[in-house]
Amino acid sequence: MADSDEVPAGDGPALAREYYRAIDAGEMDALQRVLAPEFVHERGDRTLSGRESFCTFMAEKRPETDTEHVIEQVYTGPGGVAVRGRLLRADGSLFFEFVDVFRVERRLSHLRTFSAV
Repeated sequence: MADSDEVPAGDGPALAREYYRAIDAGEMDALQRVLAPEFVHERGDRTLSGRESFCTFMAEKRPETDTEHVIEQVYTGPGGVAVRGRLLRADGSLFFEFVDVFRVERRLSHLRTFSAV
């Protein structure tokens, strides 16, 4: 994503797809552009509050960084989008399946991840 105009603000499915693309490519600048400053990520084992904190975790603290998100289905609804998919390891094996539920304002403002680990 060259600049923030490439993904229209508020376009939940496009923002979610760019979120996964940026993570998989290791493009933290692109990831920051789709996240609201107050972005919060909640999952069973941790909550990360703030875009900077989340991006630092994704860049430096993830247990595995050479992964690929495979999107199976995108669901849209008022104020949000849900994505069902799989996270694959570098060798193509399944790391885990997930459902991510995003709150969308102009950018992605909140994410709740449900996974079978």
